[in-house]
Amino acid sequence: MGLKVFNTLAREVQDFVPRDPAGKKVGMYCCGPTVHDFAHIGNFRTFVFTDLVRRYLDFKGYEVTHVMNITDVEDKIIRRVRETNTTLKEYTHRFEAAFLEDVKALGCLEPHQRPNATEYIPQIIELIQKLMDRGSAYQANDGSVYFSIEKYQGCGCHYGQLVKLNFDEMRTGERVASDEYEKESLADFALWKARVPEDGAVFWASPWGEGRPGWHIECSAMSMALLGPSFDLHLGGEDLVFPHHEDEIAQSEGARDYPEGERFVKYWLHGAHLLVEGKKMSKSLGNFFTLRDLLDKGFTGREVRYLMLTAHYREQFNFTLDGLTGARSALARLDECVIKLQEAAGKITAVPEPTILASVEAALDDDLNVSAAWGAVFEWVRGLNKAIATGAMPSDKAAEALAAWDRIDSIFAVSKETNDDVPAEIQALVEERQAARKAKDFARSDEIRDELKAQGWFIEDTPKGPRAKRL
Repeated sequence: MGLKVFNTLAREVQDFVPRDPAGKKVGMYCCGPTVHDFAHIGNFRTFVFTDLVRRYLDFKGYEVTHVMNITDVEDKIIRRVRETNTTLKEYTHRFEAAFLEDVKALGCLEPHQRPNATEYIPQIIELIQKLMDRGSAYQANDGSVYFSIEKYQGCGCHYGQLVKLNFDEMRTGERVASDEYEKESLADFALWKARVPEDGAVFWASPWGEGRPGWHIECSAMSMALLGPSFDLHLGGEDLVFPHHEDEIAQSEGARDYPEGERFVKYWLHGAHLLVEGKKMSKSLGNFFTLRDLLDKGFTGREVRYLMLTAHYREQFNFTLDGLTGARSALARLDECVIKLQEAAGKITAVPEPTILASVEAALDDDLNVSAAWGAVFEWVRGLNKAIATGAMPSDKAAEALAAWDRIDSIFAVSKETNDDVPAEIQALVEERQAARKAKDFARSDEIRDELKAQGWFIEDTPKGPRAKRL
């Protein structure tokens, strides 16, 4: 069975067939962060989901070009720049750098291209001009340029491809200048915003006067500049379906004539919202978390990543601190099994054991069914642990299992972090405790045990000697 995904455009699960005639190359775009503040865990669910898609396509042998933009100019950012009395670059650089640190802590692969909107102003202006030339955009009395839904529809195009819209409620000629608006606002939206005093130094020259781009046009210009006028996958959170992604389709397909059967994007994938402790995330409720908040509570990036990868991307997910504790326990079981396999395999290498790989692939081919995939993994781990405990795990089989786990983890990326290696000072205490036990100095042995515990470690006695493990 090949990969199947739920395509929001078709509103059904479809076979994934790349546009590439050879069936190998895949163009993938994900709406990146708006760098006006630290990203919260709801944002990161989208980016971890995107990383899963990227890694699984790599696993399947596709040649992926992954593009993720950085929105570094829009309404909220300009307001924050004015309030903090700083420059646009100075303000956005801080939060862009923080975001990149956070996604690295979550084990996400670096995109192949990471464009900033402010670096693509010429491409944005060029795209707007195409829409003006084709009659799908107009300059209003306020100097701003708007996309005309009426003119777009009049050319035989359809607005409302991702969502069902009630055009009977639409009043022709209404306009929305804000970058973000409600579903009920079925009105023309801004492509280029004329400069106003509140914008300060945030503006660029254009054929329509000084101003700046609207949020929606930025993604269209960047994605098509880097992936071409048509590409395979566009990902984002479900909150972006309307208006952002609907407007992207209208702008992009309104700017050129596509050959029959071609679209701006072939497959649209959207991740569901995230709840925290059963409620919508809110600072007033005390359940609003950035990744840094969770790290400060003692959790790790891989624990957060694992928890986010236990629920299907299209299901609303309830993120809890208890869930993170459970993630820690689940990862500990994986770590323990891997360590025992390493001890059993020694220096032997082998090709991956195929059965578990087939089970995981079958689950993920089914619209990225991570629950079924993890179920197969932990059933496999139980069998491995039983074989190890009964002495029925020869070195070659252990090596095959390790190779299989390496392949599985290339998708999930939850292996133990390298900074979890036992520090030299901890290992020295382990050895000192072992010497004390041999000398029957049990008082000193207990003191070392307590000291290790205070530093977050405990000692596990194995057939190959004592081993330090994190609590």
